[in-house]
Amino acid sequence: MPTNASARRWWHTHAFGVRLAGAFFSVCISILWVGTFDRNEKGTNIIWLANGLVLAFLLLAPRWRWKWYLLVSFVAMLLGSVIIREPPAMSLVYNALNLIEVLVGAVLLKRKSTDLPIFTDAGYLLRFVGFACLLGPAIAGIPFGIYMHLARNEDFLGVVIGWALGDGVGIAVVAPTFVAILHSRMRKTHLLRKRWIYPVMVLAVTVFVFSQNRAPILFLVFPFLVLVLTQIDLGWAALSTMVVAIIGSWYTMHNRGPLALATSVAPEWKNTLLQLYLASAMFTLYSISIVFGNLRKTQGELRQIAALHKLVVDNSRDAIILGDLDGTQTYVSPGIRTLTGWDPKDLVGRSSRELIHPADAVEVDLALRALRAGSEGGTLEYRARKRDGDYFWVEGSLRVYRDPATGRPIGYLNLVRDISERKRSEEHLQSAYRAMESLVVVDALTGISNRRRFDEALASEWRRALRDGDKLSLLLIDADHFKRYNDTYGHVRGDSCLKQIAEAALDVVLRPGDLVARYGGEEFAVVLPGTDENGARAVAEDICQAVRNRRLPHEGNAPGIVTVSVGCATIIPQRGKSQQDLIESADQALYRAKGRGRNRVVVAGVPFRPEPAPQIVEVPKTSNGE
Repeated sequence: MPTNASARRWWHTHAFGVRLAGAFFSVCISILWVGTFDRNEKGTNIIWLANGLVLAFLLLAPRWRWKWYLLVSFVAMLLGSVIIREPPAMSLVYNALNLIEVLVGAVLLKRKSTDLPIFTDAGYLLRFVGFACLLGPAIAGIPFGIYMHLARNEDFLGVVIGWALGDGVGIAVVAPTFVAILHSRMRKTHLLRKRWIYPVMVLAVTVFVFSQNRAPILFLVFPFLVLVLTQIDLGWAALSTMVVAIIGSWYTMHNRGPLALATSVAPEWKNTLLQLYLASAMFTLYSISIVFGNLRKTQGELRQIAALHKLVVDNSRDAIILGDLDGTQTYVSPGIRTLTGWDPKDLVGRSSRELIHPADAVEVDLALRALRAGSEGGTLEYRARKRDGDYFWVEGSLRVYRDPATGRPIGYLNLVRDISERKRSEEHLQSAYRAMESLVVVDALTGISNRRRFDEALASEWRRALRDGDKLSLLLIDADHFKRYNDTYGHVRGDSCLKQIAEAALDVVLRPGDLVARYGGEEFAVVLPGTDENGARAVAEDICQAVRNRRLPHEGNAPGIVTVSVGCATIIPQRGKSQQDLIESADQALYRAKGRGRNRVVVAGVPFRPEPAPQIVEVPKTSNGE
C-alpha cells in the first residue's frame, strides 16, 4: 500500500512533465520516421504524422496548457528537422505552418477545457473531419503553396493539394489513435490477449498486399481492419490503420506495391491515391464505430425499457389476486371486473376453486400444493368462470409471498390475464396445420407417395384411359406376416423394413408415368398406365424378386426372409365403371395370393394353377441375433 500511494503521489506531481516529455519524443520520432522515406520531387511526403500527435495532446489537455505543448512540439519538430538535414529556412516555414494547422483544428474542436474528443459521435466526427482534416491543412497549405511557388517556382495548386492530403490523412489516422491511447480507451487488453490474431492478420495482409505488383488488391485490408474494430475496439483499429499507413507509404515511396501498376500515373498522384485510400479506411472505421456506438446505446436504452416494462407487466397485469396457501382469496384488484364481470368484494373470502373449470381445478390445486411445499411459483393456463356462467381462458402467474419479518411463505400472488384470443389463434393454427397436413402427398415414413396422392393419380389415370380407350393396371402389394415381423424385431425394424420394400418397388418401377404409393399400413400400390396383364405381372414378379434379393431376415415367414404378395388387376375403363372396380379386383387377387401361401403374384381373372412351394432360405444370424 505505501508503495502504491507513493507512486500515485509521484504521478500526480510529475504527470504533466511526463506528458510533455512524451509529446516531445513522439513528435521528434515521427519526424525522424518521415526522414527515412525518400521524398518526391514536389518535396512532400505521403503522410505527415507529427501534426496528428500534437493535435491528440491538445484535444486531451486543458486549453491553458496548450502553450507548453505547442512550444515543446515546435522544439521537437525543429530538432527532428535538423537531424534529417532539413534546410533551416524550409524547416521554420514547415513547422510554423504545422502548428498553425494543428491550432486551427484544436481551437474549433475544443471550445472548452472540459470538452473531450468523442470519435464515435457522428456530430463530433463530422466536425473533426471538417475542421482538423480539411480546414486546418487547407489554411496551412495555401501560404506554403505561395512560398513554394515564389521560392522554387512550383505549381501552387499541386503543392496545396499535396500538403492538405498528406497532413489531413496523417491527422485522420494519428489523432484518433493517440487520443484512444492517451485517454485510456485501449483498456481492453484482455481482448487483445485473446484476439491478438486480428492485428497480426492486418499486418500480414498489409505486407502481402503492398509487397506485390501483380494485382491491385488494396481492398483486402479493409475486412481485417473491420475485424479489429468489431473484435477489440476503435483504438486498436486506428492503430492498425496507422501500421497500414506506414507499410503502404514505405512500399509506395519505393515504387512497389499495387500502386506501382499505374505506370501512366505520376508519382505524386500515386501518393495522392494512397492518401485517399488511407483516408477512406479511417472513414470506414469511424462510420462503423458510429453504427456500433449507436447500436450499443440503443441496446442499453432497450434494456432499461425492457426492465421497466417487465416491472410493470409483472406487477400490474389485468387482475391481481392475493390468497392464502389454502386457496382462499384475500384481495382481488378492480381489474377482475373487466375480465369476469364480478365485483372484487364478491370474490374476497371465496375459494379460488369456485371460479375454475372443474377440468382445470386439479392443476391449480397441484400448483398451490407446490407453493406450500416450497416452490417459488409458476405459470399455468386454466378456464375461469365469468359472472354470467361462461368460461374463458386465462393465464395465471403464481408467485409465493412471504412474511417480511420471518421470511415464511404466507400466501400467493396470482397475476391473471385473459388469453382467450391467443387460445383461439392456437386452435386456428392447429386447424390450419391439420388442413395443411392433409394436403401433403408424400408418405413421411417411406418417402414415396401417400394414399392421398395415390387416389388422385388413380382417378386422373382412370379419366385419361377412359378418354383414350387404353388399359390401366394396378398392383396391390402386402408384406407377408408383417405383424409377426413387428412382434419379433420391433417397430423400429418394422419401419425400416417398409422403407426397404418401398425402395425395392422404386428400383423396378422406372417409367415416369408409373406411381408407387403407400396404400396403408404394410400395403403398397403401384399404378401402371397403359400396361396390359402380362406387363403388370412382369412388374409384380420383379418387385417380389427385388424384395427377396434384399434378404431381410424374417423368422416368422416360411422362406426365412421378408417377402411380399402381389395382386394384379388390369381393366379398360368404361362408362358405368369406376376406379374402385379396379381396386377391388386387385384386392381380391391379393387375397388369393395370401391364401395360396404368400410370396407370389396372382392376376385377377386368371384361373388357379398350382404353383411350386416357395423355397425356404436359410439366413445366417448376425452377432446381435438378426
